[in-house]
Amino acid sequence: MSDQVTPSPEGSPSPLPIVPLAVQRKLVERGSQKGKGIAVFTSGGDSQGMNAAVRAVVRFGIYLGCKVYFIKEGYQGMVDGGSCIVEADWASVSGIIHRGGTVIGSARCTDFREREGRLKAAWNLINRGITNLVVIGGDGSLTGANRFRQEWASLVKELLDTAKIDTEAAETNSHLNIVGMVGSIDNDFCGTDMTIGTDSALHRIIEAVDAIMPTALSHQRTFIMEVMGRHCGYLALVAGIVSEADWVFVPEWPPEANWPEKLCKKLGMERETGQRLNIIIVSEGAIDREGNPITADAVKKVVVERLQQDTRVTVLGHVQRGGAPSAFDRILGCRMGAEAVLALMDATPSTPAAVVSLDGNAAVRVPLMACVEKTQAVTKAMNERNWELAVQLRGKSFQRNLETYRMLTRLKPPLQTEKPGWNLAVMHIGAPCCGMNAAVRSFTRNCIYSGNNPVGIHNGVDGLLSGEVKPISWSDVTGWVAEGGALLGTKRTLPEKNCSACAEQLAKFKIQGLVVIGGFEAFQAVLQLAENRDKFKEFRIPIVVLPATISNNVPGTDFSVGADTALNEITEICDRIRQSAQGTKRRVFIVETMGGYSGYLATMAGLAGGADAAYIAEEKFGIQELMKDLDIMAFKMDKGNIFRGLILRNEKANSNYDTDFLYRLYCEEGKDKFTVRHNVLGHMQQGGWPSPFDRNVATKMAAKTVTWLIEQLTHCAARDGTVHAEDPSTATLLGMRTRAYRFQPVEEIKKETDFEHRVPAGDQWWMKIRSIMSILAQHDSTYEVEGLDPTTCTDGETMG
Repeated sequence: MSDQVTPSPEGSPSPLPIVPLAVQRKLVERGSQKGKGIAVFTSGGDSQGMNAAVRAVVRFGIYLGCKVYFIKEGYQGMVDGGSCIVEADWASVSGIIHRGGTVIGSARCTDFREREGRLKAAWNLINRGITNLVVIGGDGSLTGANRFRQEWASLVKELLDTAKIDTEAAETNSHLNIVGMVGSIDNDFCGTDMTIGTDSALHRIIEAVDAIMPTALSHQRTFIMEVMGRHCGYLALVAGIVSEADWVFVPEWPPEANWPEKLCKKLGMERETGQRLNIIIVSEGAIDREGNPITADAVKKVVVERLQQDTRVTVLGHVQRGGAPSAFDRILGCRMGAEAVLALMDATPSTPAAVVSLDGNAAVRVPLMACVEKTQAVTKAMNERNWELAVQLRGKSFQRNLETYRMLTRLKPPLQTEKPGWNLAVMHIGAPCCGMNAAVRSFTRNCIYSGNNPVGIHNGVDGLLSGEVKPISWSDVTGWVAEGGALLGTKRTLPEKNCSACAEQLAKFKIQGLVVIGGFEAFQAVLQLAENRDKFKEFRIPIVVLPATISNNVPGTDFSVGADTALNEITEICDRIRQSAQGTKRRVFIVETMGGYSGYLATMAGLAGGADAAYIAEEKFGIQELMKDLDIMAFKMDKGNIFRGLILRNEKANSNYDTDFLYRLYCEEGKDKFTVRHNVLGHMQQGGWPSPFDRNVATKMAAKTVTWLIEQLTHCAARDGTVHAEDPSTATLLGMRTRAYRFQPVEEIKKETDFEHRVPAGDQWWMKIRSIMSILAQHDSTYEVEGLDPTTCTDGETMG
């Protein structure tokens, strides 16, 4: 990969911007679309999370009163008809959300490429009254569906002319609606931040890299890992960032002609500094600047011949498509599936074909063909060797990933300039969580890279008071990205009672900027420092909170570092708990999650785990609601062919209706129908290895904090080095709001905070998702259509 990535000018328009379709926000209710026919099929390569999407389409369609059909084996099943097109019921999709691949099958189909095949497919659909299709696949599958839609009128006419259908059938099925969801592990589709399956594939890659590192370390080996990505380097690029790989080859930004010399020089210098292993990641579609393939074996040959290093090649192959879907992909499939059904119900003959995409944290509808054209434009730019355009077309998130990788994988920091750098400190306050160490690593290397001096404050406020303040070097943070917990140490102590001592220590160590990584306590601590600036000039420095907590209860942000890892831990544990009852009688599990008064973990884990209910403090409930849910559980066990039940409860959902109460209630009232077990997950939710999502987000956010600190110091520091950051805008929290990162003054965020319960005041974005979980669990509920401002495009830098 080339050393330099040329960024597009700040604020410059993205090539071929994609504008979301306008959506009327409304509530939809049970049975409101009675009589309509919907079919769902998966096509092309499989990906984890497809089953969650299929499940959501089936159950949401049934909830609306539609007849829902499976089309098995993709387009081939549509052409063959017969037993390949079957009506689905509620139980048809029970117990599939945790399974990888696609339970309804996927196959390549040459017949559908010919008009004769599409004519057969149209006849099979009309025979069953199906005029609404949900296609889950890549750009080829979606393009095929759009062509089918465009030809539909002529296909119907031909069937009518040949007397295969009558006039009534032709009029009833006069137009076809299609909505797409992108299922692809490569994340190669423009118009969405993440495709279904990408996050799970990253999990498989990172699991493999983390597993290979100990054996590589033992034998001082270099491992070259080939990952999927025939035309898109997203998997290789993000895997490189979150695994601390030494070199990455991606097709969008090929290395310069002398890459063998540069690669070997870097690896050689690293070994000279004492590093015992090297990891190189090669995308399967990697090429050089002349368009020639760069294979893992070719890279191995270079390393062995020039450095004589013990080198091994590992081709992950279809392992990346396998395994259980991550929590992210399950939730994404559920949300996209629900929105896809509603998009079909809203469609008219004049409505453009749509694909449901992820924009920030919102599921939106975007024009299918605009996305396809932009995706194809990337390939064209690469064929024309216009690498800069190819990267820009991939979007700002991809470009930022590329820049982040280049900076973090430098062997040595840049040469020091004559001008001394700022002393920028980092510390943790609050409970530890996965991703904190990745943030410190990124902060440290960004500081050094920009010519500044990173300082680590160990063990939070207590460490600051006791003088545990030390400079951090480039090599000090090597290997930190994959570590759980908080290697700097963290405590919950707040500075409020020791402001004077804190000020003395900040002055003693000449701290000129501060990043505080943590949860609600970190926000409180920075707020206390900001509110005491009038008393202590040492607090008049730029300060920023980087939210990191499994509870995701920090005001001012939609996401916190660490929450994704916790969600995956809960989801995996719930999968195992359910599996433990395989072969036994009907059983209900009641599981308690952490989160304080925030119901984020219980809600999202409930959606990812296919829970029957999730009780949280934000949504009040009493004995009537509990008994109603119990009756629904009993009904599903008796009539719905369901054998496992899962109830989640947030630890502070209700002080009276605690986990033990729910257990005893279900034991007594359901004793003739099912057995009951309960589990308190506890601190298992804080453990484990950081997920790829948390590693990547922490890395990006920490880089942004450094840039922000430098910008603030440029404006509010005097020539003698004293800092005069007195404006409230210089004490902020970096948060993700809908689709963009924002630095928000903590004193403003204070106004939207419930300090008694340590949560943001008002409804959170994820509360709207609870209705999806209720509907998919066969509860009565109403659902509000998701949507965004259609005047904005989907190429902003988000969490991907």
